[in-house]
Amino acid sequence: MQREITPIWNRKKVVLRQTRRAVTPWGGLSLFVEFLGRIGFAERVSEHMPVRLSSPNAMEPAQTWTAFLVSVLAGARRFAHAGMLRGDEALQQLWGIARFPTDDTIRNLFKRFSQGAVVRFFEPLWEWQMERLPERTEGYSLDLDSTVFERYGKQEGARRGYNPRKPGRASHHPLLAVLGEAYFVLHGWLRSGNCSSSRGVVEFLKEALARLGGRQRIRVVRADSGFFDQELLNFLEERELPYIIVGRMTKWLRREAAQVGEWERLDENYWAGEFRLQLFGWDRARRFVVVRERLREEKHSPGRRLLEVPGYTFRLLVTSCTGLPAELWRDYNKRADVEKRIEELKYDLAADDFCLRQFFATEAVFCSILMLFNLLAEFQRASGMKSYRQPATLRMRVFLCGAIAGRAGHRLVLHLSQAWGGLAQRKPLFDSLSAYGRPTSPKLACETNI
Repeated sequence: MQREITPIWNRKKVVLRQTRRAVTPWGGLSLFVEFLGRIGFAERVSEHMPVRLSSPNAMEPAQTWTAFLVSVLAGARRFAHAGMLRGDEALQQLWGIARFPTDDTIRNLFKRFSQGAVVRFFEPLWEWQMERLPERTEGYSLDLDSTVFERYGKQEGARRGYNPRKPGRASHHPLLAVLGEAYFVLHGWLRSGNCSSSRGVVEFLKEALARLGGRQRIRVVRADSGFFDQELLNFLEERELPYIIVGRMTKWLRREAAQVGEWERLDENYWAGEFRLQLFGWDRARRFVVVRERLREEKHSPGRRLLEVPGYTFRLLVTSCTGLPAELWRDYNKRADVEKRIEELKYDLAADDFCLRQFFATEAVFCSILMLFNLLAEFQRASGMKSYRQPATLRMRVFLCGAIAGRAGHRLVLHLSQAWGGLAQRKPLFDSLSAYGRPTSPKLACETNI
């Protein structure tokens, strides 16, 4: 069977034929398969998977969960999109999966997750990921943020709340804690849409810090004005965790900001000052850093205008740090990276698009995508990439590679297309992965050398 078509820019006919050979556009995922094998992914997932099926024809739940991650890596944004990989026999052989599950099989797996099952499955897997997190002498920055997942049905927990894009639309309101320098999501909660940003943040932080378990030091906690809350500040001070949090511009803070008399000039457009103030209901005075920015027509200024001081916008930071105001302001500005991580979760890995009617089923999907994000960040460290690449870039530059499955005796051979970079372009990454192991603490390394 064949057919001819005519190209757009010339008249030479192109013949279309059918082949029985297994072909995949995702030959580059062989790198990710090698990485997961190095860290013992299959053994850990199988060990902690809380779902057990008794039917002899049922697919292993651990393989179904893995297939969901593969579909997200390939760009799926709905459960129905997972069906696009059912005909990819080469990809199934690469992952060692006998058959790719249907979208209903994937949905049914997540529907079996109760609140307890979510904890039993993901807590040990997060602990397993934390074991390989590189140690930083100066510690990590812990960035807190929340986001909005819009919903279009009658899902559990979908409520009307803060939604700047579509006011009045039901949503979920997840809470995230990200280790900035590691591109690592330390913790995530899926919450009802009518929750404020700081709702439950102290209990959330307790769980996040428990995951660290003293292995890593927190250098500073950073958050926006949604977390400007007395309870959170008291908790951070009790734990002796330095913090930089944007202050909510109340009447009293506006007045104090307008009365600052000494300003440190940062450049031609920015000045920094500070004051101490005990707000109503607080049990102590705290340090506030004020950043004043000159208004310019060509640039949007994120701060607030004060009627008492025209021509400028002001931003307030409450902090327990002892550095100079300019240093603290520059430190807080690095928190903008957490916004990028949230955008990558949404737009590259579709964290806001996968949704089921049951709340804890949706939370299981959400946590799965957070773990996939962490695995992709660790994959980049393990393969020796010099700079961080977002998931969509990895998908197009590394994982996307035409390949044909074949045989050499009894062995499966995957022929990577040379036109797509083939094996030669990916060989340095394979070489780095072959040497990857669990990082050793500098303290243990010193003791070993003695």
